[in-house]
Amino acid sequence: MPEPRFLQLSDVADVLNISASQTYALVRSGELPAIKIGGRGQWRVERDALEAYITRCYAETKAFVSAHPLGGDAEQ
Repeated sequence: MPEPRFLQLSDVADVLNISASQTYALVRSGELPAIKIGGRGQWRVERDALEAYITRCYAETKAFVSAHPLGGDAEQ
């Protein structure tokens, strides 16, 4: 059976190992793209959007680490 295209916020929280409220904050801030569907306005995150978010976080972390190496003068 193929994996679902859209994930609930609780599923995203599990994947990222963060709380549901942190996931909701990522969605509400626009940092993690999501859609609101249905009469009750259920949030859903597309699996590809989650993977793109993770890839972007890796790139941002790599840039941060490169700009702030360990052992620099600022650490002494």
